[in-house]
Amino acid sequence: MDQTARPPGAEATSRTTDNAIAIAAIAVLIVSYAVNAMDRTLFPLMLTDVRREYGFNLPQAGLMSTIFTLGMALAGFPTGYLMSRYSRKTVIQIGILIYSAATVITVAATGFADMLFYRAVTGVGEAMQLTALLAVFSSYFSRHRATGVGVLNYAYAGGAAVGPWLGARLLVDYGTWRAPMVIYGVTGLAMMVLIAAVVRPYLSETNTAGKESTGIAAGGAAALNNSNTIVLAILSVLFGLALYGYLGMYPTFLREHLHYAPSDAGRVMSIYGLGVLVSLLTGWLGDRFSPRLVLALSFLLASAVSALLFNGPADFATQAALSLVLGATFSGTIFVNLAGYHVKSVAASLAGRASGLFVTCVYGSATIAGYVIGWIVGRAGWTVAGNIQLVALCLAGAVISLLLRPDQMARQPQ
Repeated sequence: MDQTARPPGAEATSRTTDNAIAIAAIAVLIVSYAVNAMDRTLFPLMLTDVRREYGFNLPQAGLMSTIFTLGMALAGFPTGYLMSRYSRKTVIQIGILIYSAATVITVAATGFADMLFYRAVTGVGEAMQLTALLAVFSSYFSRHRATGVGVLNYAYAGGAAVGPWLGARLLVDYGTWRAPMVIYGVTGLAMMVLIAAVVRPYLSETNTAGKESTGIAAGGAAALNNSNTIVLAILSVLFGLALYGYLGMYPTFLREHLHYAPSDAGRVMSIYGLGVLVSLLTGWLGDRFSPRLVLALSFLLASAVSALLFNGPADFATQAALSLVLGATFSGTIFVNLAGYHVKSVAASLAGRASGLFVTCVYGSATIAGYVIGWIVGRAGWTVAGNIQLVALCLAGAVISLLLRPDQMARQPQ
């Protein structure tokens, strides 16, 4: 009798256990990115208090708010290569360690230079985690990559919704901006330990490279130097400037121009995060419809909403409603599908590098987004700054999206 044979019941139990482990691992990875989003959205809300204490001017404050994206830009593309040498799980954990530690150390900054450095370092860790997670979810959900990124983006929605609200509450309760920074940093370190305990390599290291012939996907360029990737890179640069012009300085606009209380500004930014919850639907739409149509309409809608945001009524209900729609459009639709289309524009073996290029383009331009909008505000006011950096750039993105060639992207099996 074959002693190694397993009864059918044991095999079923094993499959159930494996599925449960996979679901738990996916949930932990999603929560870990939610903590990333919480950390990323916290500092702009604290910026008025930091600016008051350190005496930063508006362009300096804007640069401080978005400088973390320099670290993301510098780390994004090299991380794509790093993942070819080390496991994605390891890269994710190292990334969390870096940004969490830097967040805690920020509270000990003595002036502009060292705080700027600490904020930039947080971006290095956040990019490492994000790039590895994009590769994990794009590969694990290989038949519907944009939808997979949409699932991951639910983490950002949760973090972006909870982060500002909780941060504002901690700011009021403790009376110092340092308390939320330390608490968020320690939370990130805890997530790093949880990932070590729960995430298994067979899930995080799923790879579809070389499987195009098996029905997973077909098409996509054999190199990053192709027309679709170039157009997507340009769109990502414009998107980074517009997105972080909003995320980096809009809380300051609310608190210093519209004179919102910290709690109200935090609620508006949390409502922006709720808009990101559409990302699963918009990821599915991105898989189903033409990239030209999806991105052109999304950029056009973002332009219209941005115009109302900086030129329309200043009351809480209007600003909150517009922020909700902008969250659905910016982070819920454009971000998800730009990331998915970067991967679909190349062969599966280049997925990691395509994700790295996306991160580098978005966050490279985002590095100066806060400084630029702060500089424009100082010379022409908030209305002009919003019209230039959000309205006009999104209009340009809508037009450039029409240059995409969907027929040259990877096709899903019928």
